[in-house]
Amino acid sequence: MIKHFITLEWKQFLRASYFQKGIVVKIFLILGALYFGGIALFLGVGLFFIAKKALPETDPVVTINNFIIYWFLFEILLRYFMQQLPVMNVKPLMVIPVKRDAVIHYLLGKTMLSFFNFLALFLFLPFSIVLLVNGYPVVNVVFWFLAVLFITWSINFLNFLVNKSNIGFYITAVLLLSLIGLEYYGIYAASEPIGFAFNTLYNNPYLAGVPALLLVFLYTLNFNFIKKGFYLDGVISRKIETVRTTDLSWFNRFGSVAPFIKNDIKLIWRNARPKQVLKMSVLFLFYGLVFFPQDTYKDTPAILAFASIFVTGGFLLTFGQLVPSWDSEYYKMMMSQNISYRKYLESKWYLMIFAVAISFILSTPYIYFGWEIYALIAAGASFNIGLNSFITLFGGALNRMPVELNAKAKAFSNTNGFNPTQLLIALPKMVLPMLLFYVPYKLVNYQTGILVLGLSGILGLILRNFFLRKIEIIYQKGKYKTIAAFAEKN
Repeated sequence: MIKHFITLEWKQFLRASYFQKGIVVKIFLILGALYFGGIALFLGVGLFFIAKKALPETDPVVTINNFIIYWFLFEILLRYFMQQLPVMNVKPLMVIPVKRDAVIHYLLGKTMLSFFNFLALFLFLPFSIVLLVNGYPVVNVVFWFLAVLFITWSINFLNFLVNKSNIGFYITAVLLLSLIGLEYYGIYAASEPIGFAFNTLYNNPYLAGVPALLLVFLYTLNFNFIKKGFYLDGVISRKIETVRTTDLSWFNRFGSVAPFIKNDIKLIWRNARPKQVLKMSVLFLFYGLVFFPQDTYKDTPAILAFASIFVTGGFLLTFGQLVPSWDSEYYKMMMSQNISYRKYLESKWYLMIFAVAISFILSTPYIYFGWEIYALIAAGASFNIGLNSFITLFGGALNRMPVELNAKAKAFSNTNGFNPTQLLIALPKMVLPMLLFYVPYKLVNYQTGILVLGLSGILGLILRNFFLRKIEIIYQKGKYKTIAAFAEKN
């Protein structure tokens, strides 16, 4: 049965409209996995010697055990943001004689192939080998290593549950930050009792059975959780909600694009996924606090230019990158109407520049760090409006992954609608403003860099009609491919 599932998914991949793009994406993902896996291997080999040099009076095994909890907490957060949970189109399987248990076991088994499960292997296997070479007891090292793997795999299945809710993320994030803060300021050394537990596990190999039992428990919990909702009635049923009407007549002043703008505002207001993205975009306003107060970055102002793009471009970068995927659920209907593609794109553009303008107003407190910083933010806002908005719309023409508007997962980790092609489109969004600022800054001075960055946005506004016309042509050419891709069930 597992062989049949693999065959079906392989055929779905080969026959999908995004097949060629998927091949390129997978090559990039494999190269990325090799790169980070190589880093983990080198770090694992040197971990013993790093620990010995940092605390020479302490056994490296004890040092690692004392701080390994931070690795596991970091891994939970990393998985929450980065790990894409496997999906499978199970509706067709529900009406044929296929055992539900087999489908669920296959789905859970796919999670074990995640790169994050191998990351701990790459890190702690070389460390364990170095321990054995240095004469540490074989049984203790082997069972300690197995315990670490069991905990890693347990985190994998824990993430499967946590990914359904924001509560687990907030608890983990607060716990990690609290432990680091308490340790850093010497209030409470959380590493001591936790380190004692891991050292006890190392000294008593039979205790490796505890994380093994935890792994079995979490697997069973996930299995029962999925099986509970694995019914055709639960899949096809729709939740009926009362919709509140909102007066949006103010937007009528935008003329023929007003209906599209009002439709997008209602979409954001009434649906879970875009509402989450809107909330997340607000966090970008605080991005400058990471860079602007630090004296380190004053010697590398190109990084400050990079930060200024994020301060005012939160909504543009998060909501804008999923145009037209936001409309995927009714895109076919829209395209069958007498609707101007130009007006459709203009409405998205107006919405993004409106959000940039609001973000710029809200960024006014950054004047505290000096007028030069605030001028840099203003130049970044100009770039976002005049150039970044068009780059984002262009990237949307290459994005044919549908979005589930009421997906319950978080905006941070919800990869529904995510296309790795967006990562390639993100490069000019990030690198171009840094170059526009850095080159004149290096050749002339800081003020000239700000001026060039700001004028680039004004130039983009002057060429607005030209950019929109070219982007419209690209959307028109890919119209039917986009409709077909949105109709696919991924």
